[in-house]
Amino acid sequence: MSVLLTTKKIIKEWTDYNNHMNLSYYILVFDLGAEVILSKFKMGEHSAKTTKKSTMVVETHTTYNQEVKEGDLVDVYLSHFDHDNKRLHYKLEMYDKAKNTLSATTEVLSLYIDLNIRKVAEIEKEKKIIIDEFINKNKSQFKSDNLKFSNKLKK
Repeated sequence: MSVLLTTKKIIKEWTDYNNHMNLSYYILVFDLGAEVILSKFKMGEHSAKTTKKSTMVVETHTTYNQEVKEGDLVDVYLSHFDHDNKRLHYKLEMYDKAKNTLSATTEVLSLYIDLNIRKVAEIEKEKKIIIDEFINKNKSQFKSDNLKFSNKLKK
């Protein structure tokens, strides 16, 4: 399986009148998982606050495969990761922990941003090294089938 980022318990506040997790909270749970990997690459919340460099999502594609309900535990996995000099492309998968079934996926295209000027910036060499080492270490676990945004990287 892909790289485990986080496990979350679905709380009542995330559910709706259909008695399952509301679609907006799937994105929240995915974002909590993405923060784990962005922090590893020095592009997460700490970076935004200290270096004024971060990422901003510009496009997503999300699927909702199986509902999850209050009390369920879900695992969020990183199933694909790639980048160019200014963009991050990744896909996350959410699995119901008890049933080991795919609940949802989200594919994301993000831009690396200099928050001082709120413009796209080039990813620093030291961050690219961290990312590339991570990709090389984990690429055998990644899936590249059915990706929507691969052609948007400028390699």
